[in-house]
Amino acid sequence: MLETKSPTSLNFKVQRCSPELVTPAKPTPYEFKPLSNLENLECFRIHIPGLGFYPHNPSKNGVDPVEVIRKAIAQTLVFYYPFAGRLRENPSGKLVVECTGEGVLFTEAYADVTLEQFGYPLAPPFPYLDQLLFDVPGSSEIFNSPLVLVQVTRLKCGGFIFALRCNHTISDASGVVQFMSAIGEMARGATSPSVLPIWERHILNSTTDPQKLTYPLPESGTNISGDRSNDLKFPLEQDLCYRTFFLGPTEISALRRRVPPHLHHCSSFEIVITSVWKCRVVAFQSHPMEETSLIWSVDLRSKFKLPPGYYGNAIVIQMTKSTAKEIIKNPLSYTLQLVRNARDKEIKLEGYAQSLTTMKVNMMSYIVSDWRYTGFEKVDFGWGKAVYGGPDHCGPISGSHMPYKSKNGENGIMLPLCLPKEVMERFENELNNMLKDQSFGRNDDVVQSKL
Repeated sequence: MLETKSPTSLNFKVQRCSPELVTPAKPTPYEFKPLSNLENLECFRIHIPGLGFYPHNPSKNGVDPVEVIRKAIAQTLVFYYPFAGRLRENPSGKLVVECTGEGVLFTEAYADVTLEQFGYPLAPPFPYLDQLLFDVPGSSEIFNSPLVLVQVTRLKCGGFIFALRCNHTISDASGVVQFMSAIGEMARGATSPSVLPIWERHILNSTTDPQKLTYPLPESGTNISGDRSNDLKFPLEQDLCYRTFFLGPTEISALRRRVPPHLHHCSSFEIVITSVWKCRVVAFQSHPMEETSLIWSVDLRSKFKLPPGYYGNAIVIQMTKSTAKEIIKNPLSYTLQLVRNARDKEIKLEGYAQSLTTMKVNMMSYIVSDWRYTGFEKVDFGWGKAVYGGPDHCGPISGSHMPYKSKNGENGIMLPLCLPKEVMERFENELNNMLKDQSFGRNDDVVQSKL
């Protein structure tokens, strides 16, 4: 257990300048860019935030990250000019980006705290996000408002925090990171991005009527977009507990040893989500016949051979389900095989949205996204890589797999989780039992408690 100051108790003030619109540094085409049928799904009509924490770099003394990044954004928008436009709905109801060149919202700020005061390890949820990414009035609308909101907050230690919020209809996490990486290259002196952006949204169009591409989940009254408001609400009397787990090679090897040899070749992602799902089901102590789902996102870039530079949404959802009884009574190999069977199914965009309407999401469901390869933490504005880069929150039914390096240099998976306190205690006990006598608490990198 880490003995560090919990970020939930961090008290600091942020001084912000008035937000401004940063426009492309040069004239850009005025045109209408249609989004793909996939991007017309209701689930993408949200804003996705992310944070990057950057430490002080002595070689950059006297250089203002706010000015460097502001200028770099203007230069990058020459290439990514749709981001400077506004989302519209054409007469047929299809989404398009009107490339107006109006720009993205930018806020400069200063916080009277050091990077170290945010705690170790840096991990979601970040309850102070509203200060580090101020919601400029009117900016969170889906239509007719800026597609991107950026805030750069200087810290008194000389470091800074780069926060970004993007309209999900235009990009997924990988697309946003591609845009950020281009900003980083410009900030470091490049005259054009090393990977040029490609629109080509028609590549992922199915023949399905885009007007029918919606998938509310009627059985839960929510959807699986990843928006924090979509996490099912626990009764107010249940205190939620946030903990961050680190699973390194030792822990992942221990989990593999719990399945037959013919399943040892499974990916780290598969064995971890399988194990976490099983531990969650055990911890919730629900009715044996209650159905539970495991839901995860899949990137289509390699499957559909999307060209380098494609920055649109290219993610779909895969899932598997079972009853609590079957998951609890069977060995881990049963749950892992469910995941592998689901991943082996061919992904077809035709009818994709309609197939999702049968999903059932409840408290035992687990919706997980894999951020290990998005490269958010690798974005470099000239101050080096971020000590944390990624999503801002986790919820009672959602989580993320984050890349993480322990104090001794060991690479692994950082897993932020949010559960009711008693459920979290049972979950941790079950996971420890699953790992047996492996040194789960070594290096003080494994668990951070945020009560």
